Amino acid sequence: MNLTPSPRARELLGALTSFMDECVYPAEAEVTKQRAAGLPAGHEPAVLDSLRDEAKRRGLWNLCVPGLSGLGYLDYAYIAEVTGRSPDLAPKSINGGAPDSVNMVMLDAVATADQRTRFLDPLLAAKSGSAFAMTEPAVASSDASNIATTIRRDGDEYVVDGHKWYISGAANPRCNVLFVVGMSDPTASAHRRHTVVAVPAGAPGVTIHRAMSVFGYDDDSAEISFDSVRVPAANRLGEEGHGFAVGQVRLAAARLQHCMRMVGLAERALELTCRRAEERLAFGGTLSRKGQLTAQVAESRIALDQTRLFVLHTAALVDSLGSRAAQSQISAAKVLAMRTAVTVLDRAVGVHGAMGVSADSPLARWWALARGLHIADGPEEVHLEVLARNELAAQEALAR
Repeated sequence: MNLTPSPRARELLGALTSFMDECVYPAEAEVTKQRAAGLPAGHEPAVLDSLRDEAKRRGLWNLCVPGLSGLGYLDYAYIAEVTGRSPDLAPKSINGGAPDSVNMVMLDAVATADQRTRFLDPLLAAKSGSAFAMTEPAVASSDASNIATTIRRDGDEYVVDGHKWYISGAANPRCNVLFVVGMSDPTASAHRRHTVVAVPAGAPGVTIHRAMSVFGYDDDSAEISFDSVRVPAANRLGEEGHGFAVGQVRLAAARLQHCMRMVGLAERALELTCRRAEERLAFGGTLSRKGQLTAQVAESRIALDQTRLFVLHTAALVDSLGSRAAQSQISAAKVLAMRTAVTVLDRAVGVHGAMGVSADSPLARWWALARGLHIADGPEEVHLEVLARNELAAQEALAR
């Protein structure tokens, strides 16, 4: 299988690398200062506005939506890896940050003309933000059929009642629409009970209780309740009862983007590890001459190259066969990429010692981000079960 990026993707990668070197990396210090000065949870650093303008000027805008950019999943995987090297700035700078990136993919696939105007166009222009409200505190949301929020039809409206949390993007003041998953027909089969509706973030009955944290670090996710929230029936995405199908549209993009961003982040962590190892003296020599450290560097290189190739192969399969046919590979990629990222980052923290666990280095924050993604977009255990179930079925079919 040819995993080479297209000529257009190679051109964009060159432009993106220059953008990172000239604009994104130099802005990271300012973000650190703003955080230290008390940047509120969920709020974006001010420098993002200028970075977005520059990304548009350089033609690095809205590359994450295949139907608009013309890039396949394989091409965008290469771009996602580069943006992963600066997770707080780069993805959003090119309008490719979660959850907006995959919500735009979803809307491009399922939205009506009216919904594209009201919901998709503002996201494409980065004039607003969005969230996908699925996870609930009272049920095991890893099994999406447990979702208990209700979406009840009442004439020309839907009425939404429920409680959600860890809703990415919802703590951002720019977020003005919540795509809510809720039960619309409890008597239907398990995967035909739920519907997705678009709920304005400021609608009566929507209460954002608090911004959430991940391992103690501020996040842009929030806890939200919906108390008899009314929205027009025209705000329903897809058909009633097809909520899982609508959600699946965004999941392949979400998981592959997360995987390659984590590869990029881990690559940068490995670079920091090697630099630190060359600079620090301990027990009569630099850390780079210590056998345990050199073994860790070698293991990290092997794991990163394996992971990158696996995710690129999976992206190419999605391009050629579709996400359903590549379900096992997507699940495996999600498990592999997060394990690799956490392992490489954990080694980087260790090599940096006290600096690694402090707020003076980004490594602890990056580790928390990677570890949290073991759970987000489907916990690792669920992906392993999907992979095993498909493998057992395939082997049984071969044995017949």
